[in-house]
Amino acid sequence: MKANGYGRIMNIASIAGKEDNPTSAYSASKAAVIGMTKSLGKELAGMDIAVNCATPTAARTRIFDQMKQEHIDYMLSKIPRGRFLEVGEAAKMIAWAVSPENSFATGAVFDLSGGRATY
Repeated sequence: MKANGYGRIMNIASIAGKEDNPTSAYSASKAAVIGMTKSLGKELAGMDIAVNCATPTAARTRIFDQMKQEHIDYMLSKIPRGRFLEVGEAAKMIAWAVSPENSFATGAVFDLSGGRATY
């Protein structure tokens, strides 16, 4: 990317990196992804290499088949929109962020929490 003077990097963190979660190691690792994104975004901005990340909330995927309903209900209770993220919603936002149309945003944290995040 440096050699070409152009690039787009999209890291995927989690709302857990911005808000509390009962699994502290997971939350800490996602907070680290957010911090790395912000640092690299600044470092590479002058080379037209955008580095951003998304912080999605839970999306209903096959992993839900392994969860107890009470855990699913708990996750849903934390989302003000009252529903889980649709995978296609995340895909569309991410596709824009890594496209040439994104000619300005770098070091950004795109919130996909359905209103859960407080910052």
